Amino acid sequence: MESTNKSVTNQSQFQFVKKREICKLTGLSGDTLKKYRLQGLLIKDIHWIRVNSKVVLYNVPLVMDWLHNISDPTAHLRAIEVYQSTLLSNRKVQRKSL
Repeated sequence: MESTNKSVTNQSQFQFVKKREICKLTGLSGDTLKKYRLQGLLIKDIHWIRVNSKVVLYNVPLVMDWLHNISDPTAHLRAIEVYQSTLLSNRKVQRKSL
C-alpha cells in the first residue's frame, strides 16, 4: 500500500496524465472515461486534452474534483474557474509605467 501512496503522490505533481494513470487513480475504466468524454461530461481542454490522434491526457485535479462533486455541479464549476485562473493565458499582462 505504501508504494501506491508514493505513486499517487508523485503523479499528482503532474497536471495531466495518460489514460492508464487516471484509471488507476479513479477506478474508472478507459471505456467509461471515453464515454464521459463523448457525452460531454468531461470537457475538452478542461478535464482532458488531445495531444495527437492517439494520445489523450487527463487533468488529475479536475477529474478527481468532478468525481467528488458529481452531485454538486456548482462546486465543480468553482474548481474549473480556479484552474482557469491559474493558466498563463488568463493572467493579466502587467505593463511597466514610464
